[in-house]
Amino acid sequence: MADRGRARTRRSGRADGGGSSRGRRPERARRTTTTEVRARTRLRRSLAAKRASGAAKVLGMSTTRRAAVVAIVVCALAFTIAVPLRTYLSQKSEVSEQQQLQSELQRSVAQLEGRKAELSDPAQIEAEARKRFGFVKPGETPYIVQLPEDKAPEQGQQGEQAVPAGSWYEKLWDQVAGG
Repeated sequence: MADRGRARTRRSGRADGGGSSRGRRPERARRTTTTEVRARTRLRRSLAAKRASGAAKVLGMSTTRRAAVVAIVVCALAFTIAVPLRTYLSQKSEVSEQQQLQSELQRSVAQLEGRKAELSDPAQIEAEARKRFGFVKPGETPYIVQLPEDKAPEQGQQGEQAVPAGSWYEKLWDQVAGG
């Protein structure tokens, strides 16, 4: 009881701090027994259990409830990330489609610019007018050559009935008037 106020060191466990074994009896030499080892082990386990239960006490929840809360938080994070990720992926596909459309339009523009360059020559314009519209210069005699392939569809139409001339309302009036 008198040792209570005095500081003890770890090595000796004595109040005077001496580490020598003078004055000690050999029977009292410190040997650990199995009961002491068991007691220390129990003490350590109980301290570890108290620490673990201390975390549960701080949160005020059991292990199952904490696991459920963690699962809910993970699900909430997943849903929070899912919507922006879906938007990102859809916008990425739209961007690729727009880039393809842009490249097609650039090719079309290049073709049209080439055509514009061709038509800037007056001789090319004249050739186009002669070919497409059948234009001729004053003093030239135009010739139209009809090939046999051009008349083939007309022969198929000979078997059909001739369509009467006139507008639809004249045809209607003729039918009503009996003429």
